[in-house]
Amino acid sequence: MALLSNFDFELPTKMEYGIGVSEKLVHYLRELGAERILLVTDPGIEKSGILDPIEKQLKESGIYWTRFSEVEPNPKDYNVEKGASLAREDGSDCILAVGGGSPIDCAKAISVVAVQGENSIYYQDRSRIGKEVLPIIAIPTTAGTGSEVTFGSVITDTKEHFKFTIKSPLIGPRVALLDPRLTLSMPKALTASTGMDALTHAIEGYTAKNAEPIGDAIALYAIELISKYLKRAFDNGEDLEARAGMLLGSTMAGIAFSHSDVAAVHCIAEALGAKYDSPHGVCNAVVLAPMMEYNMNYCQEKYAMVAKAMGISFGSEKEGALKAVEAVKKLAEDVELPSFRSLGIREGDMEELADNSAKNGSNKDNPRPMNREDYLSFMKDLYNRK
Repeated sequence: MALLSNFDFELPTKMEYGIGVSEKLVHYLRELGAERILLVTDPGIEKSGILDPIEKQLKESGIYWTRFSEVEPNPKDYNVEKGASLAREDGSDCILAVGGGSPIDCAKAISVVAVQGENSIYYQDRSRIGKEVLPIIAIPTTAGTGSEVTFGSVITDTKEHFKFTIKSPLIGPRVALLDPRLTLSMPKALTASTGMDALTHAIEGYTAKNAEPIGDAIALYAIELISKYLKRAFDNGEDLEARAGMLLGSTMAGIAFSHSDVAAVHCIAEALGAKYDSPHGVCNAVVLAPMMEYNMNYCQEKYAMVAKAMGISFGSEKEGALKAVEAVKKLAEDVELPSFRSLGIREGDMEELADNSAKNGSNKDNPRPMNREDYLSFMKDLYNRK
């Protein structure tokens, strides 16, 4: 640990965690002085019944709201523009984001565009984000992205097939209500992909070049929780303790990586997601263990600490690091995640995928330096594995 290195740590979100805390929604809306709400969600949440008790609270309190549910997986620039237009037309003074990372990320981008105009990609330059944004209350329904406590929003540029990030503490949710009950309805495949997404956040947040001590401590506990509870939650979706452990682990992983960065796993996953609209968590899961192998000589000590957090015994640092890779690989297999090739990747797209991975803003923070040719070689090798 570089104790003589400077760092800063800012968390703009008030978190409340526990069974039933989503029932405190109106209290926090009143605290923010909110009167006209834009409820941002997606079609899956809309069909699940999760919104019923939430909207009942709004109705009984007399707070006006409009539902915007046209958020797609890997939220698109046109989702943001449509939501922002609706917020302006409706005179919204607060956004309520209910769902996984897609609705919450979309809500963050809407919070800027609705007030300040322009299109979403304009705010990729964080210096353009003014102080006037719509406040957000986030209620996560998955245990994966940690978006409820991060201050980044990842949006797909549909013209260029490239994911860009809007990042500023100004767009972080003001309040996150973490109610494990709302994650009980997650199907097995979503439990697996979002859980491995959270593990990727924790491991990359811990090993990124610009990691700092507070985030490191939080990341290690996130790894401990996720490695302990993901298989349990996958095997039995009604296991409330496992769901609670995963939700807390996911949130902590979000705090960790938002105060350092992600790295090459995400660079590839975001290139895949933008090109094929593949589930982000699945893309992370299939790349994580192989990238750990690739990075091994550049962060062996930290990978050994990952193994320790996962409850693995080892004799030497190298042994611990190798065991961490194997444990991550086994966990992905245990929750039945697919292979790299099964994502529908076309060999003819490899050059474009390598280009976009290398251009990703997080590439600079991978422990092992990587350029376009490194990404191309890595993905070709992964594609040819059985």
